[in-house]
Amino acid sequence: MTIQVGERLPEAIFKMKSDDGVREVRSDALFGGKRVVLFAVPGAFTPTCSMNHLPGYLENRDAILAKGVDTIVVVSVNDPHVMGAWAKATNGEGKIQYLSDGNATFTKAVGLDVDLAAGYMGVRSRRYSMLVEDGVLKQLNIEETTGQATTSSAATILQQL
Repeated sequence: MTIQVGERLPEAIFKMKSDDGVREVRSDALFGGKRVVLFAVPGAFTPTCSMNHLPGYLENRDAILAKGVDTIVVVSVNDPHVMGAWAKATNGEGKIQYLSDGNATFTKAVGLDVDLAAGYMGVRSRRYSMLVEDGVLKQLNIEETTGQATTSSAATILQQL
């Protein structure tokens, strides 16, 4: 069942690649007392994710933060090393957090997992964006069309802020 607006996000542990190695990012520290924009992609380095979805968040980072957002996070069912490499390759290090949900634990808990085995990707995340305030879901934008990043775009989130 997909999480609904007004519900509290489940507890989760993400992984993040840093200069010191891989570290844990706990959901309570990520969301507690903060206003967070989180967007999820099916896979780092994939065409729509890298060319259409992520760039909008990097380009609109300052405008999003100016609307009272504390943190912008991208989550993918990739390992933390891949997410770290993606952050470097997209010049996103230090601008947004690239978090790994490698086992799709968070993704499954919020009901936004999808089986992409036919495309040799296995279980992945649906493409979506959300606004979270102090751990509570305030907005949820799920992309319905494969290969599109409009409903879950940075432009959509900016309008909702």
